[in-house]
Amino acid sequence: MGNRRSFLKTACKPIVLASLGISILEACATEEMSDSPTNSSLSPGSDKKEPLVINLNSSLFSDLTEVGGWLNYTKHDLLLVRISDEEIRAFDNRCPHQGNRDQWEYDGSNFTCQYHFNSYSNSCTGSLTCYQTTFEDNILTISFE
Repeated sequence: MGNRRSFLKTACKPIVLASLGISILEACATEEMSDSPTNSSLSPGSDKKEPLVINLNSSLFSDLTEVGGWLNYTKHDLLLVRISDEEIRAFDNRCPHQGNRDQWEYDGSNFTCQYHFNSYSNSCTGSLTCYQTTFEDNILTISFE
């Protein structure tokens, strides 16, 4: 009896509830309902970060050579998508729903987080944080202001 009581006191609540047959369901948010994400690409304690300059001639960025191409650039926590010959958009790759960063798919107009299958537009008016970009001579500059 003492071991059971000790277990119940120290175990994580979801594990205890699940072991008792009580399921815990988590509601998935939609883009319209989600809160604005924090800008995780900023340095702790800083409101600004230096612009990121990317030379797209590097083979690392070969997915961005064609319109519609995209890349989850995890080194800098960014989703990059080629919108047109003259425009590449950059988004924070943090899912507004639960903050996951590494499992994204793109269908040509929406990013879908593969954890809960929430979908977010590639427009800069949606829930994903969109950063200002300039694109000239195959050099992409991303401002985090």
